[in-house]
Amino acid sequence: MSQLSRLISILTLLKSKRLLTASELSRKFEVSVRTIYRDIRKLEEAGVPITSIDGRGYSLMEGYTVPPVQFTEKQANALITAQHLVKQTKDVSFVADFEEALTKIKSVFKTSIQEKSELLHSKIHVFDTSYEDISSNALSEIQLAITNFNYIDINYQKANDNNISFRKIEPYAFYTTNGKWILIAWCHLRNDYRAFRIDRIQHFKILNETFEDRKFNLQDYFQSCPYNDK
Repeated sequence: MSQLSRLISILTLLKSKRLLTASELSRKFEVSVRTIYRDIRKLEEAGVPITSIDGRGYSLMEGYTVPPVQFTEKQANALITAQHLVKQTKDVSFVADFEEALTKIKSVFKTSIQEKSELLHSKIHVFDTSYEDISSNALSEIQLAITNFNYIDINYQKANDNNISFRKIEPYAFYTTNGKWILIAWCHLRNDYRAFRIDRIQHFKILNETFEDRKFNLQDYFQSCPYNDK
């Protein structure tokens, strides 16, 4: 990769992520940290307002905008393929938000790439081998609760159980398996982390009340393999 291509890529990453370290960038582009330092200086000399936060990394000054990004045909194809895969998640809110976002992204495609992406869209089909009705309509709202540290009240029904329990939870992370979205949250009823299938949440309410971050780590969670409520 040429230095110019790398500079454009670094700028794009800085715009798409709140904070990046020199080590992250060096691994991403397979160059030395010293090279990244030089790249950052080049961008600053070009007038890009990069803020350096001691010990944490780099970010762009609030309000700075980057000229529209041009997508290659392969990148556009990747997005079209992702569109088909996203539909298999069976969460109405998430699919709708992704479709709206993709529509906006497609608006900056060159005409030739738009035409080819529409052709590719008609050439892809993802077979759904699941025979279980697992639709949900909560993922997008709960994602906001995760990033804003909002408590959620839920009415939850476990598998093979007709009883519905009330839970107050602190949402922390998601994972998906076999088309099912699983929410990892601190459950105040159990006083521990629990896993909840999104499609088994009968009703939910995002509260204005916020909680203190427990510094949940998804990798540690999987290693400990706690009991879950799925």
